[in-house]
Amino acid sequence: MEEWHMPWLARRLAVVDSTDSGLIGLSGMVLEETRRTLLVDIGEKQVTLAKNVIQFTIDDSDRIDGSKVCQRPEDRIHRRY
Repeated sequence: MEEWHMPWLARRLAVVDSTDSGLIGLSGMVLEETRRTLLVDIGEKQVTLAKNVIQFTIDDSDRIDGSKVCQRPEDRIHRRY
């Protein structure tokens, strides 16, 4: 859970589960984080992912349920889980 409290910018994100099967397996570098989305550079393009529909890992960490981290990054860093 320590990854939940760290900044995610410029770190590697990998989608491990999603309600949209087309997103599973997508991976790339996090460029921006908002309250409800993550902007990820997957090489040939940038993709905006809704946090509430994905489960992902950051730099091969434990799985993070995106629906539980739907708050501003500055609030997520200081929140107790």
